[in-house]
Amino acid sequence: MSRFIRLLALLLLSGAATASEPYPGIGRTALPAEIAAWDIDVRPDFKGLPPGSGSVAQGQVIWDNRCASCHGTFGESNEVFSPIVGGTTAEDIRVGRVKALQEPVARTTFMKVSAISTLWDYIHRAMPWNAPKSLKTDEVYAVLAYMLNLADIVPEGFVLNEKTIRDVQERLPNRNGKVKYEGLWSIASKGDVSNVACMKDCKQEIGVASSLPEFARGTHGNLAEQQRTVGPARGTDTEKPAAVASAAPPSVAAPAPATVTAAGKGARPVLELATKSNCMTCHQVEKRVVGPSFAEVAKKYKDDPAAEGRLVEKVKRGGAGAWGSIPMPPNALKDEDLKSLVKWVLAGAPAK
Repeated sequence: MSRFIRLLALLLLSGAATASEPYPGIGRTALPAEIAAWDIDVRPDFKGLPPGSGSVAQGQVIWDNRCASCHGTFGESNEVFSPIVGGTTAEDIRVGRVKALQEPVARTTFMKVSAISTLWDYIHRAMPWNAPKSLKTDEVYAVLAYMLNLADIVPEGFVLNEKTIRDVQERLPNRNGKVKYEGLWSIASKGDVSNVACMKDCKQEIGVASSLPEFARGTHGNLAEQQRTVGPARGTDTEKPAAVASAAPPSVAAPAPATVTAAGKGARPVLELATKSNCMTCHQVEKRVVGPSFAEVAKKYKDDPAAEGRLVEKVKRGGAGAWGSIPMPPNALKDEDLKSLVKWVLAGAPAK
């Protein structure tokens, strides 16, 4: 069991009162099933890896149906996310260090990853992005086997399981690429930076040192809606243009998000629905991100009385071709919500 899970179980779910307990009587002892639901991490030494198996051929079927829409048929696409495969050689596999990392080139997943457990664990927890944790254990093994074959690490007939995965670890192109920065591990060591912080009578001006680039604003929805409205840290309202950098932190909370209404839905917050359904990951109201803006969609179909029904089916089933080669994955929203969402988009995605 990982240290995080032990700490979580001990601090949050412990219920037996003791003399040293600061808050006796709060909570209860965690049930084994509750701990097991959290304790799903897979360590580099493969502790926590469940038994199972999957072949390259089985993984290809799953990949084509559930993964290729974002990552490409051969894991090489960079249209939605960074490519997974590419940039490694047979020599890299032999020595365990990717030579291309010494140059300022774009990185793929297999150029960087040093532990195969990292990929297994991430696929198990987070993929597919629109239905995380929906893959069964054998399906995770199969998908990873196919990815390894695409990267020329295993042959076509390979079957990945809890035993053969250890052999795969010894063939990862960058298995020896991890570097330990001692300054981050020991307070007695020299730190990895040497800046001197001014604590009194400072003359230099301190302002915003980083900001979201314009193309990335709103990529993950409105950050102001995803942060608490009190305290020093508040999300930027990414529905508005970028503000001029200021040295002083904001003194008031970000404004409450606007309530968006769809025809026939009263005061239903459709923008919130679009955000929670991951629509705002690829679309924005006024500008194109991965897919077309809602304004473009409304303009294209403004004189088409049959557009609503077709778009509802399009969103439900997914597809590609109308706005380019990047596919849109299917959406599992209820029909009522789908209709509200499409009506709102065809109305120009009004803010109020």
